[in-house]
Amino acid sequence: MTQAAAPSPIPSRTQYVLEAIKHRILTGQLRPGLALVEAELAQQFGVSKTPVREALKTLAGSGLVVMNQYKGVAVRTVDAAMAHEVYDVRLLLEPEALRRTVSRGASLDAAREALARAADAGDRAERSLANRDFHRALYQGCGNPLLARMLDDLRDQAALVSSVAWAAVPSWEGEALEHHQILTHALDGDAEGAARLLHDHIADFVARAFPDPREAAPPPARTGQDAGPPPASGDRPETAER
Repeated sequence: MTQAAAPSPIPSRTQYVLEAIKHRILTGQLRPGLALVEAELAQQFGVSKTPVREALKTLAGSGLVVMNQYKGVAVRTVDAAMAHEVYDVRLLLEPEALRRTVSRGASLDAAREALARAADAGDRAERSLANRDFHRALYQGCGNPLLARMLDDLRDQAALVSSVAWAAVPSWEGEALEHHQILTHALDGDAEGAARLLHDHIADFVARAFPDPREAAPPPARTGQDAGPPPASGDRPETAER
């Protein structure tokens, strides 16, 4: 008598709530800054407050929500400062990790599969998650588990940044082309070329989506001792007369 196959394990309530909240955040259904009330979420998902509380703790650890002793829990806001913090770290680590992945000849099949999923994505969350998986596939074969884990810790925050940026300006078609170019160089064994393209891809995205106000700000006006001597009366600028 043939033994029946064991049924697939059912995800825990906490995991179910975790994935549901994450999906809502990445699709914009839960907007940055929105307060997340345990009792309301528990009622929506038909669970007790315990799995909701545990899910929110996990999301706080991944950077998608913030927890405050007095204000409660809220979806993390995304501004230029936050985006540049996340992407600065990516710029330091991810191109080097890709260079090592290519130099080691590690498989990039997962990157190909992620590109296909991104192209077929039905919403912004699916596209963001596929984009995240593509980038992970580029560095997971780097041969340094600590480096890979450090980049893993940024994945959800990077997905949140890209989701917010795409909601304002849908630019994923151009970025998908860049992904194909990066992967082509990597598959050809061009480690340096692939790493350079990846660096430019990351830097260009954050600069375009979240201009750094520090770079756009004019230099501070000179005052006091720094202002220098006043101009001679005959050299006074015309604007001073107006």
